[in-house]
Parts: sequence; structure tokens; C-alpha cells
Amino acid sequence: MSTSIRVSEETKEKLNRLKQDDESFDELLERLADDEEPIVIGSWDSDTAERARDAITRSRDSFER
Repeated sequence: MSTSIRVSEETKEKLNRLKQDDESFDELLERLADDEEPIVIGSWDSDTAERARDAITRSRDSFER
């Protein structure tokens, strides 16, 4: 049995970026909806984002030496 769902072009592009090369959209959605390994969706708080920026800057600086 098959069903269709409508998504915006923007959502489809996001799903395309998440989908693995050998994975169907059905497999992708099943993986994303899997209760056994929940996916944390959202953005970082400002403190976490700032620490990540600092780590990236330090990493880039170390390669410029």
C-alpha cells in the first residue's frame, strides 16, 4: 500500500540533503521517525553556538601556522 504526502519545495530540498544516496524517501522518513534512536531537532542555544564558533576559529588558526 502506498500513500502520498505534500511538502513544499523547500522541505523536499531539506529531505534530499538528509537522504543517503542508496536510501528511498520512505526509508529516510522511517529512519527520521524511528523511536529507538531519537533525533534531536532544533538549533543550538547561543552559548553552544559561540563555543562551536570558537572551536572552528581555533582549528582554522592552527592550520595557518
